[in-house]
Amino acid sequence: MSTVPWWSALLPGCCSSEHKRWAFKTTKPIEKQPSFSDISTSNSMLSPEDLSVSLVGSNLHVFTLAELKLATKSFSMGNFLGEGGFGPVFKGFIDEKVKPGLKAQAVAVKLLDLDGGQGHKEWLAEVLVLGRFRHPHLVKLIGYCCEDEQRLLVYEFMPKGSLENHLFKRFFESLSWLTRLKISIGAAKGLAFLHDTDKPVIYRDFKASNILLDSDYKAKLSDFGLAKDGPAGDETHITTRVMGTHGYAAPEYIMTGHLTAKSDVYSFGVVMLELLTGRRCVDKARPFREQNLAEWARPCLNDPRKLGRIMDPSLDGQYSTAGAQKVAALVHQCLSQSPKRRPHMSAVVATLEPLLELEDLPVAPFVYVAPADDDDGGDELTDSMRDNGPRRGRRQKLRSPSEGKLSDAALCREVGNRLRRNLASQQKPMDA
Repeated sequence: MSTVPWWSALLPGCCSSEHKRWAFKTTKPIEKQPSFSDISTSNSMLSPEDLSVSLVGSNLHVFTLAELKLATKSFSMGNFLGEGGFGPVFKGFIDEKVKPGLKAQAVAVKLLDLDGGQGHKEWLAEVLVLGRFRHPHLVKLIGYCCEDEQRLLVYEFMPKGSLENHLFKRFFESLSWLTRLKISIGAAKGLAFLHDTDKPVIYRDFKASNILLDSDYKAKLSDFGLAKDGPAGDETHITTRVMGTHGYAAPEYIMTGHLTAKSDVYSFGVVMLELLTGRRCVDKARPFREQNLAEWARPCLNDPRKLGRIMDPSLDGQYSTAGAQKVAALVHQCLSQSPKRRPHMSAVVATLEPLLELEDLPVAPFVYVAPADDDDGGDELTDSMRDNGPRRGRRQKLRSPSEGKLSDAALCREVGNRLRRNLASQQKPMDA
C-alpha cells in the first residue's frame, strides 16, 4: 500500500499525488522515527507529531514559485548575492503584492541547484531546523517553496553579508577588534543555543561563510542542511558519514566519523583563529608549512611573546593585548586534539563577553589635515600637496574605503608623516 512520508503534513504541496517520487512504499513498520536532521534515519526521540506542532506554531509561509519570481524579478542577476553548496542566493522584496499578509521587507531567496551536491533532504533539514527554533543568533526563515522539482528557502535579508567576505574579499573594510569580538560572541551564542536545547543539535558546518551579519554586525548562523541530532541517552557520540568543509572539521570526526557537540567547538576555534589572523583556514597559495592555519598558528597561541607574529596585520596593533591573549588561549582549548578538553560553547560565551569591557585598547593619534580648497589661499602646505599630482594620487588611494587594508591608525600615521615631510621641505630654503 502506498503511503506518504510523515513530514508531508508539515510541508503542504511536497508530497501530493502529482509528485509521486516523494511517496514511498513500506511493508514493515519504521523502526526509527525520522527527525529534522536526517529524514531517513535518526537517533532522535522527537516524534513526528512534535515536529508537526512545532512547525505549525513557527508561522512559516508557503510561497509559490511565481511569487518568488515576482519578488526577485525572475531571479535577475542584478539581484544575485552569491552561491554556496545548496545553490544560488538572490535578493528579493516581498510586500502585499507578492504575499498578502506579509509586511514589506527585503529577503534572501536560496534556490536549490538541481545539479549540485545537495538535494531535497538538505532542504528539508533546513526547513525543520529553522521552523523548530527561533533565536536572535540564528538567521530567520520566513518561508519556503516546494513546487515540482524546485526547492527554495526565503530568509530575512542580512545587509552585511557573510563574515567570509569581510575577512577575505577585497574592497571590504577591515573589521575592528571590537567588531570581531562582537561577531564571535554572537556566533558562539548561536552554537550554544543549539547545543543546550532539550534535543541538542550538532551544526556540523560552522564556518565563516555560514556566519551572516546584519546592519549592526550582529552575527547569525545560517545553512543548516548538514545539521544532525546529537547523541541521546547514554550515547557519547553519533556515527555518520563525514561531511562539512575541509579545514573546519574536527580531526576525530574526519578519522572516525564520530560526531559530538565538541566537533562544532573545534570548528568555532578555527573561525576564531581566522578572526585573529586574517588568514583562511586552508590556503594553498602560502608556503607549505603555513597552508594549514591551525597547525601553523597553534605553537603561538599559548605564548604571549609569539602571539604578535600571527595577529592580522590589518588590525595594525589596534587591539587589546590582554584580550588577544585570552582569545588565543581560548582558541588553543577549542583546537585541542582531545574533544574532552575542548570547552562547552556556554563556557566560550562566558569567556568572550568580558573581553568587550577591557580598556587597554590603543587609541589612534589624531592628525588634522587642512582642506585642499582652503579659502584663505595662504596655506602653502595645502597648495603644495594639492599641486603634487603623484603624491595626491597615493593619498587618495590610502583614504579610499574600498581598499580596506589600512586601519585608521595606519592612515593617520601615514598622513602625519607626509605632512611632516612636506613641512620640512618647505622650511629648508628658509634655513639656508
